[in-house]
Amino acid sequence: MRWNTIARTACLFASLALVPAACSPTEPGASGPVFDVTIRDFKVRPSSPTAPAGTVTLSVSNIGPTTHEFVVVRTNLPDGELPIGADGLSVDENRLDDVEEIEGIEDGSTEQVTVRLKPGRYVFFCNFEGHYLAGMHAAVRVVGDA
Repeated sequence: MRWNTIARTACLFASLALVPAACSPTEPGASGPVFDVTIRDFKVRPSSPTAPAGTVTLSVSNIGPTTHEFVVVRTNLPDGELPIGADGLSVDENRLDDVEEIEGIEDGSTEQVTVRLKPGRYVFFCNFEGHYLAGMHAAVRVVGDA
């Protein structure tokens, strides 16, 4: 009898732990699969080197220690060889196929943007002065049917 009560109690606690995850959306306002990216001085870390084609919500977490921006471009250029602008400190976005941008992601915050990604190669980067040149970029291959 005692074992049955312990088992029922354990099952009750286990089911209560699962209810919030099952009843709340993984990412409020997200559309399509969520692709996580972490940014910080001076790194961009996608959760995977590949992302699904189609409508995808990019969830970008800035772990600081400063404010950053997040730019997405579709290009065949290596992530470290994007064209630099006349200022010599940032990427010339006008020479690239800009997909999306999130400006001013504060330290410790997460921002989301929903984009439609076609299959191909993309570069994620911060374009604040000097950040790209300091290595704040990463390449991601988008695979599947858009």
